[in-house]
Amino acid sequence: MKIEEEISQPKFRNSLQRAVINVIFTSHWIVDRYQTFFKPYGITLQQFNILRILKGQYPEGISGTAIKSRMMDKNSDVSRLLDRLEVKKLIEKKPSPLDKRATNIFIAQSGLDMLEELDTKQEEFDAILALSEEDAIQLSELLDKARS
Repeated sequence: MKIEEEISQPKFRNSLQRAVINVIFTSHWIVDRYQTFFKPYGITLQQFNILRILKGQYPEGISGTAIKSRMMDKNSDVSRLLDRLEVKKLIEKKPSPLDKRATNIFIAQSGLDMLEELDTKQEEFDAILALSEEDAIQLSELLDKARS
C-alpha cells in the first residue's frame, strides 16, 4: 500500500519529504512486526539485539557500555534491558577481574538456546519484508547511501 494511503495524506511537500516519511513509517511497521514475532519468546527487539551482540562475543563477556555502542537503538536503556534479561536467566552479570567497579555481561546457555530456536525460524523472520533478493540488495544500498 502506498504511504499516501497508509497515513491518509494525499500530498507531500516534495519527493524527499515523502521518502523520509515513508522510511520512518516503514521502520515503525517493521518494529511492530518484529515485536509480534518475539512476543511468544517473552523478549523485545532490543533484548534480542543484546542477545545477538552477546552471542557474537561468546564465550567472552562485554561491558554494558560496549553493548550500548553496538545496539541498533542507541536510545535504549541498556541497564534496564540487562536487568530484565538477567531476571529471565538469559544473561549473566559477573564482576570484571580487571576492574572491580565494572561488570561484564555474558550470554547464558538459555540465551544461546533461545537464539538457536529463533534461528530455525530465520526464513519467517527474514520474510517480514516481502522483497526479492535483488530488491533487498538495492534497498540496503539506497539506505546506506541516504545515511552517507
